[in-house]
Amino acid sequence: MLGLVLEGGAMRAIYTAGVLDVFMEEGIRPDGLIGVSAGAIHGSVYIGEQPGRTIRYYKKYCRHKNFMSFYSLLTTGSMVGEQFCYHDLPDRLDPFDYDTFAQSPIAYHLVCTDLETGKAVYRRCTDLHQEMDYMRASASMPYVSRIVEIDGQKLLDGGVADSIPIEAFRQMGYQRNIVVLTQCAGYRKKPQKPTLAKLFYRKYPNFIETLTNRHQIYNDTLDRIEQLQKSGEIFLIRPSEDLGIKRVEKDPAHLEAQYNLGRKDALAALNDLKKWMNAHE
Repeated sequence: MLGLVLEGGAMRAIYTAGVLDVFMEEGIRPDGLIGVSAGAIHGSVYIGEQPGRTIRYYKKYCRHKNFMSFYSLLTTGSMVGEQFCYHDLPDRLDPFDYDTFAQSPIAYHLVCTDLETGKAVYRRCTDLHQEMDYMRASASMPYVSRIVEIDGQKLLDGGVADSIPIEAFRQMGYQRNIVVLTQCAGYRKKPQKPTLAKLFYRKYPNFIETLTNRHQIYNDTLDRIEQLQKSGEIFLIRPSEDLGIKRVEKDPAHLEAQYNLGRKDALAALNDLKKWMNAHE
């Protein structure tokens, strides 16, 4: 089966939305998709078949006080406003196509991190209107988000435990994968001191350990991706240049530039991607 693996990266991941819009226009449809954090959000729009939606609402609402801001963090405990981003936006301001999502033949998966175990939680969602809290959990960044509790599980950002879930997806049966990253070639995550993690999450030692080792897990995954790319088992798309986009970006022009870079890189890779897909059918 053909899979599509989407890394997160907060507002930097608007790059992925550009890639996915090209995929929609070109009719590139895998059997399954797995997204992490912002990758899960943009992936849902792709399955809902709404090209242009993500960059449209990013540009319109990036400066809104409840979209992604320190105002929201101070007033709600989460930098990303729950009511605004997960209810007002998809239900009213820029409606999400829940019906098309539910009817899609593409299996949609996302990743969260369980605070009690420190391990990744892989969730397949079929009714996003009812399962929106899983997406919210997947995109709830440590330190700047409230813990999301669902059916007794305490969840946060999937990128803590599995930022690029290529191996998990392969184990689910998706042996051929298109992988979209949001960092340029040569990037490696740096270690962070555990002081802040211990201060914020002292009740969750397993989560502290995973958070502290996050850089090693991430960098090992990048090494594995390079191996899989060389063997032809994955097709990799990643930013061809670093535009210096901020994780909390307030300039619509900068967001559009990052989105357009995703489109540019996807279009440049399109012929090779189609050849790769045809060769593995």
